[in-house]
Amino acid sequence: MGTFARRKPERLADKLLELRKGFGDSQNGLIRRLGFSDELIQSDISAFERGTREPPLTVLLQYARAANLYVEALIDDDLELPEKLPARSKSEGIKKARKKKGR
Repeated sequence: MGTFARRKPERLADKLLELRKGFGDSQNGLIRRLGFSDELIQSDISAFERGTREPPLTVLLQYARAANLYVEALIDDDLELPEKLPARSKSEGIKKARKKKGR
């Protein structure tokens, strides 16, 4: 097996920032909301939102749970977040409209 870099979701950082703003939280408030007060600091959240670091899977899971989303909605670049956060019912995300070729 060869080694290769894992493909990263291009829109993850933007979605994480959108979630925090949707909650109306500061970066430190988000840490408390996610239950990571003893594990994360404000600069961690900043790095996740700028895309310079990817959050661990356990942190992504807590983002998804706090927003009432499936994790797939965060990591799939073809899915949009719901307008209202947290979502009323568990959301799979919203499929992006695909551009038609030649139009």
